[in-house]
Amino acid sequence: MWGVFPLYFRMLAHVSPWVILGHRILWSAVFLGVVISIRREWPLVWPVVRQPRNMLLLAAGGVLIAINWLVFVYVVVTGHVLESSLGYFINPLFSVALGMIFLRERLRPWQWVAVVIAGVAVANLTFRGERIPWIALSLAVSFGLYGLVRKKVNIHSLHGLLVETVVLLPVALIGLLSLPLNQPTPGTLGLLAFLGVITATPLLFFGAAVRRLPLSTMGFLQYIGPTLQFLVAILVFREPLDHTKLVSFGLCWAGIAVYVADSLRTSHRPTGDGSTGVKSAGRLSALGEQRKHSRPFDSSLFAFW
Repeated sequence: MWGVFPLYFRMLAHVSPWVILGHRILWSAVFLGVVISIRREWPLVWPVVRQPRNMLLLAAGGVLIAINWLVFVYVVVTGHVLESSLGYFINPLFSVALGMIFLRERLRPWQWVAVVIAGVAVANLTFRGERIPWIALSLAVSFGLYGLVRKKVNIHSLHGLLVETVVLLPVALIGLLSLPLNQPTPGTLGLLAFLGVITATPLLFFGAAVRRLPLSTMGFLQYIGPTLQFLVAILVFREPLDHTKLVSFGLCWAGIAVYVADSLRTSHRPTGDGSTGVKSAGRLSALGEQRKHSRPFDSSLFAFW
């Protein structure tokens, strides 16, 4: 779903990205509130939001995800989905670097190689491209920092997104009142109202998947989204793929291949109880999303946001 969302947002290309962002925040808050009410999970939300530190972190997360949403919408309506895809390919490796810098995590030698290759991909676009790849960098940085902030709050992803959208809601409403739609059609209004559903539904599926699948499997699946975006940009939107972009994508794919291969090699090593790392990862994922914060910072959990 995340991979084909550019097709949906392209149908709103005649609407200002700021208006789309405002509607996405508004209808996401409404839809998430309805879902949590149906699931009767409000008692799980209140203890978290009563703590000022949690609210501060969730507010920061809300600002970061809003930046990410705005840049993504701008990318789609202006025809730069290829650069968006590159940003989401870079994001997992950028998240690994954040874990090293801010959480004092140690990288294995081949993980260092993967991060360096991703850095070369960005440098290639910066120095050989027509301009600095600010779109790819903005998406990767905002998404990576969002994951880092959410790492600090022990809250279910669905509940956390509700709080973040509610925090942004007053600003979104002011923006919608200041930037009204010009003669909106029923079709446009319907597409805008459905933004809440398409924002929350993949997260619901992700929450179910992360409790059922080993983390190694989730690590592979995280690259489906940007791969589909790449295909949509090339085959549907007919965006030009010049030599510089192709080299950068190739470097990104090489870095991902190195990182995934190293993760698989490490996950199959015997652990202290005689089992393999993959089995241990499976048991960890079965603990549920509520306890994911007790594990080391893992970009595969955040790339789906």
